[in-house]
Amino acid sequence: MEQNPQTQPSRVKLGSQGLEVSRLGFGCVGLSGVYNAPLSHEEGCSVIKEAYNRGVTFFDTADAYGDKHDNEIMLGKALKHLPREKIQVATKFGVVKWESEGHRLYAVKGTAEHVRACCEASLKRLDVDYIDLYFQHRVDTSVPIEETMGELKKLVEEGKIKYIGLSEANVDTIKRAHKVHPITALQMEYSLWTREIEDEFIPLCRELGIGIVAYSPLGRGFFGGKVVDEAMPNGSLLANYPRFNGENLEKNKLLYTRVSNLAVKHGCTVPQLALAWLLHQGDDIVPIPGTTKVKNMINNVGCLGLKLSEDDLKEIGDAVPVDEVSRLGFGCVGLSGVYNAPLSHEEGCSIIKEAFNRGITFFDTADIYGENHDNEIMLGKALKQLPREKIQVATKFGFVKSESKGRTLIEVKGSPQHVRACCESSLERLDVDYIDLYFQHRVDTSVPIEDTVCIKHIISFLLGLV
Repeated sequence: MEQNPQTQPSRVKLGSQGLEVSRLGFGCVGLSGVYNAPLSHEEGCSVIKEAYNRGVTFFDTADAYGDKHDNEIMLGKALKHLPREKIQVATKFGVVKWESEGHRLYAVKGTAEHVRACCEASLKRLDVDYIDLYFQHRVDTSVPIEETMGELKKLVEEGKIKYIGLSEANVDTIKRAHKVHPITALQMEYSLWTREIEDEFIPLCRELGIGIVAYSPLGRGFFGGKVVDEAMPNGSLLANYPRFNGENLEKNKLLYTRVSNLAVKHGCTVPQLALAWLLHQGDDIVPIPGTTKVKNMINNVGCLGLKLSEDDLKEIGDAVPVDEVSRLGFGCVGLSGVYNAPLSHEEGCSIIKEAFNRGITFFDTADIYGENHDNEIMLGKALKQLPREKIQVATKFGFVKSESKGRTLIEVKGSPQHVRACCESSLERLDVDYIDLYFQHRVDTSVPIEDTVCIKHIISFLLGLV
């Protein structure tokens, strides 16, 4: 490993359509509160401006980030203090939030009219003439991707956006979208301990000339020391992820220790080593770490000074082996269709059983996963073929789906009556006598948390507070 004293981000081509960005980007979402309390606009702008001073020119936001689109507005204010022609702004559309009778509802929308309306609104909030990279945040499966892309193509032709991106799209959608208009970038989670995209997505993107924007490149802050070197902030989304809870967290701390030891060996910090490993996976991969602290941002930029050999990369990758991270638990949601078509129950049960045969005993699902609660039912069928006393089942309540005018609406609900009804229904679908770990999927802010928790005598459970 060599160290390069030059740590200002160089520029790289993102995709094959002409977009150039800084080698390291900045994810702005946390400035409006996700893992910590939101910053004031003055504080957030200060972090953004300091990132620019350190050579970062690629900033990622979304119309769904923050209350009342706060994140785009904050970034727009920061841009007033920076040379627009040297900045690459990425934002997203597609996730719709609103309040109804005290509940927060979510929907995914990708109609042509919605695409245009969102673009116009983002241009206004950001106070810019064009958006460099416009992502569809989540794909609306009720609308042909060709329709969504057709409108995005028109926006490119009108000069309102320069390049098009997709976020969390499946392989088939990427191929179909790319035929309508070239996709410049795909945004996916990618880090040392989240490498699922390596098998299908990265090869496909390289074949099509699509760049990768890696969000959560520090494992949602894990390799930045969250919940390892510091306590989890109150209300943090991290409490909703199984990897950050209980026995899983204790096992994951062992992985952190391995990487920490390697960081000492390479004379750098853990975040720098984790980011450097990601950067060395290819020049077509641009990580967008975020932070609310200037000192952390400066530390992250320091990763650009690390030069790792092939042996170094293998050693780092082996310290956090994919199969070992997986052994800490298995997320069942994908079996019922997220990035790909849903599996049959026979196929899904086969995977669950094979996971158990390889040492996995912790399985995570939710009452909202899959059509008609398919995921819980599938896991329940698999449990019939496994020793229940050796399995830890986690499921969740709190989201309620409904259909209205062809759209799927999602409501958050946490009343005591709803908690009890959900628990009873999940027990029935899973066909078990008890649930090992019961998460509140999202907090219903219209219901005092004390009212939700008071139902805990049903079963011993842990809340995943958001």
